Amino acid sequence: MGLLVVVTVLWAFSFSLIGVYLAGQVDSYFAVLMRIGLAALVFLPFLRPSLLRGRQRLALMGLGAVQLGVMYIFFYQSFLLLSVPEVLLFTIFTPIYIALLDDALFGRFTPFYLLTASLAVLGAAVIRYQGLDSGFWAGFLVVQGANLCFALGQVGYRRLSADLPETLPRHSVFGWFYLGALAVAVPAFALLGNAAGLPSSGIQWGVLLWLGLVASGLGYFLWNLGATRVDAGALAIMNNALIPAGLLVNLVIWNRDADLLRLGLGGAIIVGSLALNEWWLKRRRLETA
Repeated sequence: MGLLVVVTVLWAFSFSLIGVYLAGQVDSYFAVLMRIGLAALVFLPFLRPSLLRGRQRLALMGLGAVQLGVMYIFFYQSFLLLSVPEVLLFTIFTPIYIALLDDALFGRFTPFYLLTASLAVLGAAVIRYQGLDSGFWAGFLVVQGANLCFALGQVGYRRLSADLPETLPRHSVFGWFYLGALAVAVPAFALLGNAAGLPSSGIQWGVLLWLGLVASGLGYFLWNLGATRVDAGALAIMNNALIPAGLLVNLVIWNRDADLLRLGLGGAIIVGSLALNEWWLKRRRLETA
């Protein structure tokens, strides 16, 4: 859980950096390519191909392609169809996808996870809801594509990791994850990117370096590692903890308008769902002891 909390704080800062310095100023496909490319550079020096079998390497690359590459393409396209508040609102369904996908991949059904994930969605909706315009269904489906990719990547890594030796140094194989994402990002920029939309200031290049080396490089590694050390319910809930954390950072540093009452109420619901999940886990452990 500690790893997920650390990355939540890390990504909370990243949202504001993107919104202030990159969105609408730097080509989105180039930003994605830079982030993934820099993240790959962080882990390629540690890569030891002999530690994984060929099928495992392909599986890890596939997870990177889905969780980062395809997810980013869906996500950035959604801004062409929806307003920013609508995009943020529609991302709140990710916890439900995680709960359902985790049960499906591990061959079980846990209704309680669906309950706590739904509570997390409710908390995020309280924070982010701002009336919807008509004609938004295409955008809604595109955002759900991004949500499903992000959820599938997390749950898929949990499933793959369960079949790997506990002694395997995860940092020595995670480079395959970013190579898979690059296999999507490179052709996406070549086909859809705009070379005229490159960064034009040192600040923009600095933000991209931070996002690539730290937020994407260190962040996705720690997040996926943390995903293997918690249950599906906690992972689902933590996906929506990013919303109040991001709003809080944006309010404190950039003084953007935020409804403090909604922020507090929604955050309390998300924390409550996490506490409920932890209570249920302890109770289940006592019953099986």
